[in-house]
Amino acid sequence: MAILKILEYPDPRLRTKAEPVPVVDDELRQLAADMLETMYAAPGIGLAATQVNVHRRMLVADVSEKQDTPHVFINPVIVERLGTEAMEEGCLSVPGFYETVTRAEWVRIRALGLDGEPFEKELDGLLAVCVQHEIDHLDGKLFVDYLSDLKRQRLRKRIDKERRQKEPDSAVRAL
Repeated sequence: MAILKILEYPDPRLRTKAEPVPVVDDELRQLAADMLETMYAAPGIGLAATQVNVHRRMLVADVSEKQDTPHVFINPVIVERLGTEAMEEGCLSVPGFYETVTRAEWVRIRALGLDGEPFEKELDGLLAVCVQHEIDHLDGKLFVDYLSDLKRQRLRKRIDKERRQKEPDSAVRAL
């Protein structure tokens, strides 16, 4: 297994719409294992393939406290939504930033498993929110898109400032 590089906002590759997975094979199962390892190391509770610059419709999630209940959804589709729930969200592609987002509190998901077989699953609470967040990634949408223009501008300024502070002084050169 390997820890993959997570793309960070505002990287334009995060806006790429993921393509359906045509076949579930060993290469895809390895990607799922690597994504889980990356998610746990980050640490996070969900990760879409788009976030690791693989533009296939697959996501992983694990909202358990002990990180012992991994879920893999290939070609996930939300087939039913009920209720609304406002929950504070963060994102591995927007590190250190959290904001309240309103999503469905219950969803029914149709997807393929790692065995290539289709399944449906009813999700609620944190797992439902997490999977909706990750499906947004697969559609090229980020949770910051739910924010007001003002909040998004402030976030962008903060990120730009933090990046400038991390950059080495261009006048300093390695010998």
